[in-house]
Amino acid sequence: MAKAETPASSLAWAELSGETKELLTGKLTGLWGATSDAAAFDSWAIDKQQALLLLLKRMQAKQLWHLVKRITNVYGEGGVGLQFEAWPMIESTLSSRDDFTRRFANHKDTTGGFYEKLRPAAVLHFLYQEGEPRTWYVHFDLYSPVHSPASALKHLRHEFIGKLTPDWRLIARFLDS
Repeated sequence: MAKAETPASSLAWAELSGETKELLTGKLTGLWGATSDAAAFDSWAIDKQQALLLLLKRMQAKQLWHLVKRITNVYGEGGVGLQFEAWPMIESTLSSRDDFTRRFANHKDTTGGFYEKLRPAAVLHFLYQEGEPRTWYVHFDLYSPVHSPASALKHLRHEFIGKLTPDWRLIARFLDS
């Protein structure tokens, strides 16, 4: 498994590629009172910055990033995920895809969800709660409960029973392997 690089300090918006900045433009402004996307990104600890970049890269690779309207929360320790407002077509898009399933994707405190199903590890897990607007979440599960019996057992053992919530470093290692 490739080892993830651990930056010593936070990144800066100015250091991001033009493509990354373009993909994030308009999605971070207002988060925790930030007046711009750059101000929001630059104010975060490295765990939040890396979590966002991992999710952006994976969701862009799955052609799903365009469904994120505005990010309302980011976390990178004790889980790697986003809370966000989505464009209205997100549910129909995920429902119609062969690489996502609703099976086992809901939590007790959510209305519904979707699991990425073609990977055994570092899988996207979307959840939503009804409201106005509907609140969406996406995070990485370390092991997939729907890919195979082996990955489901690992998910059960480590995440469900063991309560493991992977940080961005662990997810990066699994994405790189």
